[in-house]
Amino acid sequence: MSNSEKAAEAGKPKKGKGMMVKIGGALALLGVGGGGAFGLMQSGIIGGHAEAKEDNSPKLIRKGETDPYAIVKEGGEEGGGGEPVYGEGGSEYRTAYYTFEGEFTSNLRDSDSLIQLSLAASTRRDGRVLMWMKEHELAIRSALLTVLADTSEEEITSVQGKERLQKRLSASINKVLTAEEGFGGIDDVFFRSFIIQ
Repeated sequence: MSNSEKAAEAGKPKKGKGMMVKIGGALALLGVGGGGAFGLMQSGIIGGHAEAKEDNSPKLIRKGETDPYAIVKEGGEEGGGGEPVYGEGGSEYRTAYYTFEGEFTSNLRDSDSLIQLSLAASTRRDGRVLMWMKEHELAIRSALLTVLADTSEEEITSVQGKERLQKRLSASINKVLTAEEGFGGIDDVFFRSFIIQ
């Protein structure tokens, strides 16, 4: 080869080197894209293969069914007595009660009057709701006292007013339980005593 042929060949770009860069870039993009797609599929964002989350919320307990979370009283017996006997009618679900210890006393809104009452709450769900009531009783008591302090005397002098108060108290308990445990579960609140002074 002459010097002029070598110079002409050296001035030409090599075809193989540019093609290798393109192939390497394409493989890198495929790797990144594939890895990203794999990550999205594993997290369940795409692909529909996400595992269904187990519903771990308290379940309704039918009359006669065993509550897997039943609170065991002293002496090892569930509920503290013999086997319960249920009637034929009414709800198909059993009702469990939680009785608050002590009384609730609060001023009434825009009044010199006081309200003093004893409360109980009911649930048709499994025993976890009762355990949570016991666990978070302090926060629940505080929330209930706030509801009572925001109640006027006129609101609770009628039967309808007392029923509305019961609903507000139930909602207040469920709000605390939902914030603390992710699930409420209280169906009703009952007055064991009710005094306005």
